Amino acid sequence: MGMTMTQKILAKHAGLDSVVAGQLIEAKLDIVMGNDITTAVALKEFKKTGAKKVFDENKVAIVLDHFTPNKDIKAAEQCKSCRNFAWDMNVKNFFDVGDMGIEHALLPEKGIVVPGEVIIGADSHTCTYGALGAFSTGVGSTDMAIGMATGEAWFKVPEAIKFVLKNKPAKWISGKDIILHIIGKIGVDGALYKSMEFVGDGIKYLSMDDRFSMANMAIEAGAKNGIFPVDEKTIEYAKAHSTKPFEVFEADEDAEYEQVIEIDLSKLRPTVSYPHLPENTKTVDESMKEKVYVDQAVIGSCTNGRLEDIKMAADILRGRKVNKKVRAIVIPATQQIYLDSIKLGYVEDIIKAGAIVSTPTCGPCLGGHMGILAAGEKAISTTNRNFVGRMGHVDSEVYLSSPAVAAASAVAGYIVDPEKVMEGDF
Repeated sequence: MGMTMTQKILAKHAGLDSVVAGQLIEAKLDIVMGNDITTAVALKEFKKTGAKKVFDENKVAIVLDHFTPNKDIKAAEQCKSCRNFAWDMNVKNFFDVGDMGIEHALLPEKGIVVPGEVIIGADSHTCTYGALGAFSTGVGSTDMAIGMATGEAWFKVPEAIKFVLKNKPAKWISGKDIILHIIGKIGVDGALYKSMEFVGDGIKYLSMDDRFSMANMAIEAGAKNGIFPVDEKTIEYAKAHSTKPFEVFEADEDAEYEQVIEIDLSKLRPTVSYPHLPENTKTVDESMKEKVYVDQAVIGSCTNGRLEDIKMAADILRGRKVNKKVRAIVIPATQQIYLDSIKLGYVEDIIKAGAIVSTPTCGPCLGGHMGILAAGEKAISTTNRNFVGRMGHVDSEVYLSSPAVAAASAVAGYIVDPEKVMEGDF
């Protein structure tokens, strides 16, 4: 029996010729990652192992991004413990205020993760790196601690769902719209502990930023990981950002999939996820009929804080004004993205429109800081989750969308089709 792309990567790292779905394995790890929240917890478990140092100081990454710059005393204490550990252990890939960024944008940008690797991270959206053709998945802080000590982790080899992406998407349709459509189609448990494997001719129309956004939200369908084939765009990105050698894995023609789902990208419309689950999707056309007014628009996060996302927002905001009743917050995902956005004039366009630009941080995505919602308020956001109380008060609501829909809605004051705003017809 043939293997899927994910299964081949896991087999290689487990030192096995082949694996099958459901098999328990121990695999060597290429990167173990944590942030300021999860690392602080992992340190206590790491101490219990008796290890005096991490398994490889070049293969551990600690990124202080959730509550940084520190929002309160508790956050400051958490970050202090992470700093001290990173310095004591001589962790090479340690990122603090000044050179940090949102972890899942930063690690690919810094070339820390490349195709064919096995990566665990104490954050559920670690599945982002599947965009590079790597196996990456989120784990708990205890698994992170053991990973840092031993360089290994155990996995149950996942079954797979093949998503065949066909044709070219229309203007304003981004990776975020595609993944929201898919989650709306299969549900938040539709890929539970499975590998979401994306294939098809439609992939060639997707940028790396689109792919990062899609792989990032695989967890919102319950998946163990999401993964894309390694094509010319992937290789170009990897070589531009990293000097690490990497291996390309391809699924066997006779690989077994639990199901195959075809998505015609040319037929998709901008998609919005309604409270309080990512699966509650509607097209922007349906939203416009309902006239959903918003109090806040957030453009950023590990899902949509990359340069193409900032450009998309700037293109819509340029020469326009944010509605007086909307607070528009734009958060570049890394310092480099922030700097590039300044050089390309995006930041000026955004600020002139009446929005604010924040230092890189997860901030409002998890209800941390930089944009907390009050009772009864609604936000249109490019983040990845819209659970009850996710961005603040339990009586607030979060609607998930692409940067284009979020920026257009900031101008209109309600959820709207980006094309309508560009045409002035709203």
